[in-house]
Amino acid sequence: MKKLFLTAVAILFATVATFASTIKYEDIVECRAANGAIYGVRSMADGEHFTIIKGKQIVRCSYADRADSLVLFEGDFRIGSYAFSADEKQILLTDAKSVKPIYRHSATADYYLADVGGKAQKVLEQVRDVEFSADGRHLVYAQSNNLHLYDITSAKSKAMTSDGEWNKIINGTSDWVYEEEYGFTKGYAISPDGAKIAYLRFDESKVPTFEMMRYDDKLYNKAYSFKYPKAGDANSVVTLHLYDVASGRSEQVATGESSDQYIFNVVWTPAGELSFYRVNRLQNHFEVLLRDKSGVVRTIYEEKSPTYVERPSASTIRFVDGERFIVSEETTAGYNHLYLHSTKRGRLNAITSGRWEVTSVVGIDKNRLYYLSTERSPLSRDLYSVGLNGKGKRLHTAEQGFHSVQPSVGMRYYLLTSTSATMPNVVTVHRKSGEVVDTLVDSRTKAAERGVWAKREFKTFVTERGDTLNYYIQLPFGFDKSKRYPVLLTQYSGPGSQSVRNRWSLDWEDALPHEGYIVACCDGRGTGFRGEKFKKCTYADLGRREVEDQISFARFLARQEFVDAERIGIYGWSFGGFMALNCALHGEGLFRMAIAVAPVTSWRYYDTIYTEIYNGLPQDNPKGYDDNSPLSHAKKLADRTKLLIIHGTADDNVHFQNSMEMCRRLNAAGKHYDMMVYPDQNHSMRPTATTHVRQKMIDYTLQNL
Repeated sequence: MKKLFLTAVAILFATVATFASTIKYEDIVECRAANGAIYGVRSMADGEHFTIIKGKQIVRCSYADRADSLVLFEGDFRIGSYAFSADEKQILLTDAKSVKPIYRHSATADYYLADVGGKAQKVLEQVRDVEFSADGRHLVYAQSNNLHLYDITSAKSKAMTSDGEWNKIINGTSDWVYEEEYGFTKGYAISPDGAKIAYLRFDESKVPTFEMMRYDDKLYNKAYSFKYPKAGDANSVVTLHLYDVASGRSEQVATGESSDQYIFNVVWTPAGELSFYRVNRLQNHFEVLLRDKSGVVRTIYEEKSPTYVERPSASTIRFVDGERFIVSEETTAGYNHLYLHSTKRGRLNAITSGRWEVTSVVGIDKNRLYYLSTERSPLSRDLYSVGLNGKGKRLHTAEQGFHSVQPSVGMRYYLLTSTSATMPNVVTVHRKSGEVVDTLVDSRTKAAERGVWAKREFKTFVTERGDTLNYYIQLPFGFDKSKRYPVLLTQYSGPGSQSVRNRWSLDWEDALPHEGYIVACCDGRGTGFRGEKFKKCTYADLGRREVEDQISFARFLARQEFVDAERIGIYGWSFGGFMALNCALHGEGLFRMAIAVAPVTSWRYYDTIYTEIYNGLPQDNPKGYDDNSPLSHAKKLADRTKLLIIHGTADDNVHFQNSMEMCRRLNAAGKHYDMMVYPDQNHSMRPTATTHVRQKMIDYTLQNL
């Protein structure tokens, strides 16, 4: 590490010249690595202990006593993931080196079984989504688009399905669009008694095939083909099935007459009944269905909206017991809040209310609920508890910041990770009352030793249209208000997202204040945690209001006496890349530079679930797709604007097609731009280009802004 980073106090007031060409992205990575955390946390059934991964070990720790620790497993490989059987006598593990990614969330791996305190034995090779049965007798896993049942005693496998085929039929796991947008890969659920396994079957035969070229440093390149439903096109036909372990037979569960819908989040309730979600194609009608033990399927909850119902996740519904469940919902109050429901009597009562949002449910202790919310500030996350009747609310986090919680079984204890814009992670152990038991991680000293970074100042401004927007600004080291500085706007701006938040984070932009640049970020209309009206105002017109707000922010900064109005740039990745392109095209020369990484250039090229929930179907709303597309405005790129487009050729999410078509339009318009192509890298610039692309953006900014 450079001596520069070890002289923290002196660094604050050094001149800009001192920092020239000194900050590299590797320096940022090294400092970010000092932000400690506890990995692989699992609460044990007794609620008094938890387990963690320590390299090649799984260690049991006591919430109440740091000295009380025990190594439950030690192997000869680095552990990727692990899970206990229900009786906690066996451990299922993966070798981290064996993991082979498929898409963003999915991967195959080698799986091992070990008795607690014993040695691991490999039982399955290159399979995925493995889980213990409730009785501990079997492992369920997916391989080659089929589900299998592995008998632990006999060490033999049995196929539960046999019709799985690549690009046609998927059993027990998800297709590409469900994985990406609903965030799950395991498409099955084992009943509490282990007798039945409910699973999803995806028929993607009619989904259009997308081909993505792979080069892989070979003499002859090869196309990788997979099913990717673009906006307005056919989705997989998804059905739900119930497999009986004893008989080996399956039956189909009724999910409704329509085949053009979304079926997911298959779970068994505490009463041993089967529950699942159903969402219509337009995603403005969400239902939770329950199949009782007699086989009757009925709706126990539904939510409708004239625009859309926010994409539900596994945490949207949480069962308290065999009858009661908690719903996280925004359409009733206009802000996301919690409601108690009954499978028999419907809504019982509101649990939370106010002009703020619940962001997650943490845990339940009898009739008391613990949750994180934005009540003190939309930029923060604080821990509260309240009775299921909505009474007796209590704040558990004293200092305002961004908190996350890992609860014990029964909510007896919890691990609290606390951070803020000025403080890296501090991990503490608490009793459910909030009392601090221990501090497990304190990253402040270690992170400070590895670098000093520009402070984020949180502010608001009012646009010409009267909207109050949150932003942060990072001033350069050695700031002199009598001088004028260049500014880089960094943003994402996607629906329901949040970039302006009170938490510690570092990325490539943090190198710029050392080089005499201001970095600023604004969350415009359409972003999240400020209520339904603020978020959903961009519906069916994706990209117009968001671009207006970023341009307004740039003009606001240009009016500041310490800003060089001739040197304002903008950057974004993915949706942010779509935004950076549009701002460059609509800014009328306001932006001296724009960097767009993996940009969507037409929402016609993106997937069904994400695009249609915010923009409707292209058949119904062509203007919403075409009027705000950068492809429609290539001729507007100002001659003074330096534009860099960056894309990986193996991006299965935002296809390289987007950038190629943008290049086609820019070329036809006679425009000049720069481009950086990363062969065989995905949407995150993995597996090898994560550092290179960020260093490229640092260098490009210094050269062109």
